[in-house]
Amino acid sequence: MSTLDSGLTLIKNASQRVSKANGWMGNAFKSWMPTGLYARALLIMIVPMVILQTVVAFVFMERHWNTVTRRLSAAVVSDIAALIDVYKIYPQDKDRAQLRGIAQKLQLVVDFLPAGDMPPPGPKPFFSLLDQTLSVQLGRQISRPFWIDTVGKSNLVEIRVQLDDSVMRIFAQRSAAYASNSEIFIFWMLGTSTILLIVAVLFLRNQIKPILRLADAAESFGKGREAPNFRPRGAREVRRAAQAFIEMKARVERSIEQRTAMLAGVSHDLRTILTRFKLELALIGEGPEIDAMRKDVDEMSMMLEDYLAFARGDSGEVAQPTDMAMALEELRSDAERHGHTATVAFHGLPVVTVKPASFKRCLANLVSNAARHANTISITGHRDHRYLNITVDDDGPGIPANMREEVFKPFLRLDDARNQDEGGSGLGLAIARDIARSHGGDIMLSESPMGGLRAAVRVPV
Repeated sequence: MSTLDSGLTLIKNASQRVSKANGWMGNAFKSWMPTGLYARALLIMIVPMVILQTVVAFVFMERHWNTVTRRLSAAVVSDIAALIDVYKIYPQDKDRAQLRGIAQKLQLVVDFLPAGDMPPPGPKPFFSLLDQTLSVQLGRQISRPFWIDTVGKSNLVEIRVQLDDSVMRIFAQRSAAYASNSEIFIFWMLGTSTILLIVAVLFLRNQIKPILRLADAAESFGKGREAPNFRPRGAREVRRAAQAFIEMKARVERSIEQRTAMLAGVSHDLRTILTRFKLELALIGEGPEIDAMRKDVDEMSMMLEDYLAFARGDSGEVAQPTDMAMALEELRSDAERHGHTATVAFHGLPVVTVKPASFKRCLANLVSNAARHANTISITGHRDHRYLNITVDDDGPGIPANMREEVFKPFLRLDDARNQDEGGSGLGLAIARDIARSHGGDIMLSESPMGGLRAAVRVPV
């Protein structure tokens, strides 16, 4: 059993190492991959095309180009070898006229130089298939000292062969010894691939646009804004997703409208009853009991307004550009009017697209919550290219860390809670968070540098 256990342990350790290595490689591969759909789709198109062209080009170069060049070079060298044989067999051709005639028929130009007129060997080019192939064929078929010049852009190739009493100089057409159409093949391959790739990129871009429009429309709806020009476009699947989004948006808006209409009717009925109470109390007269009843009726009115505001949310209001610096300045004036010390600072471009009335109510609830438990309030705003951040700091008693999420629950009231409205409804922070989330943001509570509570609002712009 001990041997079996040790073997199983080794296998388990090895599998864990393999799993960790696989996970590391997967994470590394993900970090190298682009994150956008457009870039990934381009990569999916480009990589197979590049691999295919590389394989085709390699096969063509390795087999067709090399084979054709070898055969052409071998044919040219065979003609030169035949001319050398003619030179040896017919010495009576003193002026070499017949030899030159035969060479001309073979598309070669032959000349004879003195025996010592052989240039020194030059440096070989780094990569020249013609030079390598000609050298191999000359060494294989002629077996005499030779010198070749294939470097340059000339259409001719110069070959010199050492004979017994002279040097034969031959000029051959480069195209006769070299498969020159390979460059044309590569040019056409790369050219057509580039054109097709450009067409594919443009087509893919048009296919990605409807997805981006759908994402923008969903993001605008999440921020409480409208997307008036949005309609289903693109491929069938994208149009189906866009149509599903439009139907979902319509259902949500219809549900909100029905709830708003119901709450409007309830508020009308309750306000009618409360108005009747106020009239009856006014007719009764004055007295301590009457004053207490009036106070209760006023508290009920304020609680009713808070309940309706919480249930209604910010439905019906249209988002529009709002000067947040001016809105924060109004909140500061309201706080100072009620006897508190308040400061305001705003950084960045102040104009932000929000639902002005509801967002101001969100901030007013935070400021009033701070004013109820502190003497000094600091309001700071900052806007960048992504978010609007507003913090409300105070020097009050604060809220324990374990209760900072609990106070956002509707109707929750703590002994020392700071989410109580003036009427004690317990909806101030709940309404504020609901409005912030309807704008696509949130509210977080933390400890303030002033010693009290910090309420931080962040919404995307």
